Amino acid sequence: KEDSPPALAVLGVPVDAEMIERGAGLYAESCASCHGADLEGQPDWRRRLDTGRMPAPPHDETGHTWHHADQQIFDITKNGLASVVPGYESDMPVFDSILSDAEITAILGYIKSTWPEAIQQRHDTLNQQYRPSQ
Repeated sequence: KEDSPPALAVLGVPVDAEMIERGAGLYAESCASCHGADLEGQPDWRRRLDTGRMPAPPHDETGHTWHHADQQIFDITKNGLASVVPGYESDMPVFDSILSDAEITAILGYIKSTWPEAIQQRHDTLNQQYRPSQ
């Protein structure tokens, strides 16, 4: 259909209702305790904690998750923030031995599915332009 928006995808994997449902459940189990049940992030997420680390940001359209390409978000989730920003200290756990690649992708699909269409399109453009630094 000509008027249809482009299909939603994460890392080239189409996001469908099954992925969204699975991702929502996994998000609730593994992410919501810090990033919020409604993807709202921790209070004052832009202000450093007493430890010097940053609170968990929102994953909804008010945060900056959508400013990063799928691959960067995937890498941060799987291998920790220091894998993308060397030396960066974060309270976020490394999920490599906790979640499979498919589970991380499902969570990202769920998160992306909650963004307004205009944000999804901007994010898709960012994904097309992304070139890993390695």
